[in-house]
Amino acid sequence: MRKKFHFGIESRLKDQARQIKRTLFTLIFSLLTYLSAIGGNTLYIGASEANISPVLPVALNGQLHLRIAYSARTPILANVVALESRDGDRSVDQVIFVSCDLVGMPVILKEMVRKLVHQQLPELDVNKIILNAIHTHTAPVTETGLYIIPKKGVSQPEEYQQLFAQRVTEAIVKAWKARKPGSVTWGLTSAVVAHNRRAVYSDGTAQMYGRTDVPEFQNLEGYEDHDVNSLFFWNKAGKLIATSIEVPCPAQEVEGDSIVDADYWHPVRVSLKKRLGSDLVVAGWIGAAGDQSPHLMYGKNAEERMRSLSKMSRIDAIAKRIVYAVEEAYETVKNDRHSDVILTHHEEMLPLPKRIVTEAEYKDSKAVCDEIARKIAANDPEAVNNFRRMVWYGTIQKRYEEQQTNPKPMHLTEIHVLRLGDVAICTNQFEMFTDYGIRIQARSKALQTIVVQQAGQGFYLATAKALAGGGYSAISQSNLVSPAGGQILVDRTVELINSMWPEAK
Repeated sequence: MRKKFHFGIESRLKDQARQIKRTLFTLIFSLLTYLSAIGGNTLYIGASEANISPVLPVALNGQLHLRIAYSARTPILANVVALESRDGDRSVDQVIFVSCDLVGMPVILKEMVRKLVHQQLPELDVNKIILNAIHTHTAPVTETGLYIIPKKGVSQPEEYQQLFAQRVTEAIVKAWKARKPGSVTWGLTSAVVAHNRRAVYSDGTAQMYGRTDVPEFQNLEGYEDHDVNSLFFWNKAGKLIATSIEVPCPAQEVEGDSIVDADYWHPVRVSLKKRLGSDLVVAGWIGAAGDQSPHLMYGKNAEERMRSLSKMSRIDAIAKRIVYAVEEAYETVKNDRHSDVILTHHEEMLPLPKRIVTEAEYKDSKAVCDEIARKIAANDPEAVNNFRRMVWYGTIQKRYEEQQTNPKPMHLTEIHVLRLGDVAICTNQFEMFTDYGIRIQARSKALQTIVVQQAGQGFYLATAKALAGGGYSAISQSNLVSPAGGQILVDRTVELINSMWPEAK
């Protein structure tokens, strides 16, 4: 009893010390931001684009079954925007955004890129590099052990890792070395792209992509965010060199195809380059959208008729809406450029409580894994193609076993919070349900707040409301972090954002 008591006191003291340290940091950070805000700093900008298309054939990520792509409908790209604020010759702060046409951003890719960049740019703080994915489901597998991929005739994940790291590093170095004084502005418009994909029924259950044409259907579970946030970057000569665009909807209109495809971001880029400059760098960000997709949940026939009459594919129709929203913002704000702006960038590793796995979930998952393993051992081709499903369920077993020695497991997640002029930009690794993004934006003191998800290894971050309904994206296999962890992430993000706006009331 005495040992447990002492341990409890020690644990509380550590928590208090952490809180005091965090509070002091926030106060100091707020003061430094205020001092920076008095005069502003000169903004330096560099941009570049890298082709990160894989060697074909290649296995595709994003489904629980194996898909091999033998062709590519579009290239897949990494788009880089490098920013630095300077006070004379002194560097004040910096950030490098790297938007990638991938399903997620695993730790190994981030570490490989940062290591290679450090070797070439030792003066750069590589922790300031933010890599995010647009969540296209038609991009290469980037990690080993997720699928049973044929060893012959198909390029392997390890090969793609090397290709990715090399080309993205080259693009980062190019953008960083190209940075020169420039200006930025920001705009907010809207486009209907996202649709809440969780149908709720009269018995209280929910289902992703569930039927809505049945008597039991009650409503869609959550809000749909149609904001389009745009940043525009010019060089000193007044040429538009880059734009960062946030759309709160994953790029998965063609998610089930077996072909390499950057989804709706490709026609968006093609159109914007045609209209605003052929060498324009167009970086895509996905806002909080774990419960969203471009797929309609009702009204499909009417929408199909309109597209048929207009002779336009669905993916081109989506791109057209986004491009219109970006152009509207551009025309509105293009003369409101800022060259002396605050650029403040904070990154940290934030501990979040994991979702607890129940004994029943453990037993169910073990049964599924054992059955698939038995079929694989018997050379069942269907089981081999569904190896990813066994991996997915296998994580439940590992988490449950961890809980036996650590009943309150935590997950360390990397977050970034920035101030760029009047805009706050905050990142997270998750497929964050839209409600969390709304909480951040509603409480932010910034004029405009941009939430960027999938800046890391993606896991669904579901709300308590979603957990009550269950279904894919809101079950333990989908969720590493609990809704309580989601709220901690929201609270810390808001705390950091607001500390960067000391002048706001």
